[in-house]
Amino acid sequence: MTSPTAATTDSEGRLSPSRFRQVAGHFATGVTVLTTGYPGELLGTTVNSFVTVSTDPLLVLVSLVTDGRARTSVGNAGNFVVNILGADQAEAARRFARNDRSTGVAAFADLRWRPAPHSGAPILLDGIGYFECRVTEAVPAGDHTLYIAAVRDFDLLSDAEPLLFVRSRLTRC
Repeated sequence: MTSPTAATTDSEGRLSPSRFRQVAGHFATGVTVLTTGYPGELLGTTVNSFVTVSTDPLLVLVSLVTDGRARTSVGNAGNFVVNILGADQAEAARRFARNDRSTGVAAFADLRWRPAPHSGAPILLDGIGYFECRVTEAVPAGDHTLYIAAVRDFDLLSDAEPLLFVRSRLTRC
């Protein structure tokens, strides 16, 4: 086993979080908007840490910043919808990534959406597809919380090209 190189450590010899983000940023991910329909509060947040976990049972995983509004909303609601964005939805991804983004119906005002059948969380109708989920487990992981969730409903809405995030940029395939 080799030791970390100087390029991956800070001045005190610790592994560098900024260098970690830079290297990890070369791994392309899909882009989603996670929505919640907690009673009286609709919320959307851009998430690229999403993965399918199992097909028996149907499970997915999302990673949310522990001190963020989305984590609080998911924790309170116990459910969420993951909306897969198409390449033409970069503006929606940017909107829901902003720290000062709107909440409630105003956040979705100019988007086509409908409430998910079980949770009421917004399904973005111009997205590629969605997964409506019920949280089964929350796992603290550093400055994030990992949510493992059972899929309650899902559908493919479009065969559009997906939106990707790589090297700190939204892009097409």
